[in-house]
Amino acid sequence: MASPDRIDLSNNAATTLEVDGTSYTAYRLSALTDAGIGHVDKLPYSIKVLLESCLRNADGRVVLEEHIRALANYDANDVGEQEIAFNPGRVVLQDFTGVPAVVDFAALRSAMSRLGGDVTKVNPLIRADLVIDHSVQVDSYGSSGAMALNTQREFERNRERYLFLKWGQSSLSNFSAVPPSTGIVHQVNLEYLAGCVLTKDGTLLPDSLVGTDSHTTMINGLGVVGWGVGGIEAEACMLGQPIYMLIPKVVGMKLTGRLPEGATATDLVLTVTQMLRKHGVVQKFVEFFGDGLGSLSLADRATIANMAPEYGATIGFFPVDDKTLDYLRLSGRDEHQVNVVEAYAKLQGLWRDERVATEYSSTIELDMATVQPSLSGPKRPQDRILLSDMKGTWGIALRDTFGRTEAGPELPTDYKGASFPMKDGLVTIAAITSCTNTSNPSVMVAAGLVAKKAADLGLKARPWVKTSLAPGSRVVTDYLERAGLDKALESLGFYTVGYGCTTCIGNSGPLSPPIAGAMAGASAIIMAISDSALAARVGPKISRATARRSRRRSMRRWWTTTWSSPRCCRATATSRAGSALTSRRTTWRHPRW
Repeated sequence: MASPDRIDLSNNAATTLEVDGTSYTAYRLSALTDAGIGHVDKLPYSIKVLLESCLRNADGRVVLEEHIRALANYDANDVGEQEIAFNPGRVVLQDFTGVPAVVDFAALRSAMSRLGGDVTKVNPLIRADLVIDHSVQVDSYGSSGAMALNTQREFERNRERYLFLKWGQSSLSNFSAVPPSTGIVHQVNLEYLAGCVLTKDGTLLPDSLVGTDSHTTMINGLGVVGWGVGGIEAEACMLGQPIYMLIPKVVGMKLTGRLPEGATATDLVLTVTQMLRKHGVVQKFVEFFGDGLGSLSLADRATIANMAPEYGATIGFFPVDDKTLDYLRLSGRDEHQVNVVEAYAKLQGLWRDERVATEYSSTIELDMATVQPSLSGPKRPQDRILLSDMKGTWGIALRDTFGRTEAGPELPTDYKGASFPMKDGLVTIAAITSCTNTSNPSVMVAAGLVAKKAADLGLKARPWVKTSLAPGSRVVTDYLERAGLDKALESLGFYTVGYGCTTCIGNSGPLSPPIAGAMAGASAIIMAISDSALAARVGPKISRATARRSRRRSMRRWWTTTWSSPRCCRATATSRAGSALTSRRTTWRHPRW
């Protein structure tokens, strides 16, 4: 197992781990303890992942022995300013920031061709997956044909980009592209791309990544270290360069108790965000521990991890435990992979063990039984408003945020056969979208149940409200249909408009001209309810935003005949409410096409 490309400390840590009769190489962290280096057993789990990367890649040139010793001797109270070279296991891209990276690889191949070299040697050096989810826009809504029309417009607008990405996935090794209308990048990562433990040339390593989206941290809920970076940093990793970073402080957040009835994971994460922003976690890692983790589903953990950018941390990490394994099985992972994850996590001390006294730079505690139903806003997603205080808060926001002492003028408007006044406080966009909530079955089912109750009472969306449902993956549609809740949502106008970020990233589409004109004429302060509480991002005419839990045959032919992936899959339904993505070397096909 010894390698001339590694220092002795690294070679001495190499060991063999056998799982289900298959032998793997692993770089054992406890070998450092055996050598009298550091106190690995007391390290935060996320620091152990950084340490394993340095131990496995130590070559004496880029990754140095001093990096290993600094991490192994991690002093939570005095981290210092030691820089290390961290090599993530893979890269995740979305189409906005991923296309330039593929363009650069095309340019490198072109240069190689001009020099008379072998262009097939120009490839990402680590695995890179691009998920197309940022391009669909809500042009059509409120009808069963909305998704087909939006998808058609998406293809019309992006045909050149998509053909180029199709070239990339068919030509480049170590690169795959997940096609449009599949899901949101972070849920696809959670349900399918992530492995918790990766295998490279027979060597096991903790799954880790950087992604070109701030909410890449959602994968931390699965016990995977990962965070958002810029496109240049991501591309550098694709070219084999490490992430140079200072060893971070790690804040431990202890969760106790369990959520009360009526409170959801969204209420919990808004509370966590408020507490951590007050505590101060910028440029720090956050790890969650405590007996309360046992009552949180994997989806709840992913919701909390997702909002790490909002509470200011680099990551919000949950270590691997039985809930992780349950989710891997639920989402269709191979049983051997599940066994590998368990065996490797226990070998490396990455398995959650509340008996171990992990050393953190600081700690903060939350009794989840105290969490109350909340909204975020009015301007920023990290601001929290108790649902019980919502009505009174409107008047305060009108004065403090918008500088008005009284409501503005009303403008009579006619639209969809109804007459109504456009005025301050009207909700013009109601969107169920984004990765924070649409990845969580309990929240999505709750939204469906609320819709069913509203439909039973004869309630309807007002004519000025633009309603949309953009699930995080096809799995969401499957379980809503199986529960009979899709029809309830549709009765209120929440038809599926596509599978992508839509409203959360500003792709809410234009408001109807009569509504937009009336808003401008009345200078109205208009609200939106979405998973993104950044008003300007939701829509250019939106003044205030709050977040609440709450196909054409020709296109089918074009898609299935032109897209394929080196690690391709077909989306199908399973008997469990988990991911339905199973590995196949076939063309991409959607279950409804």
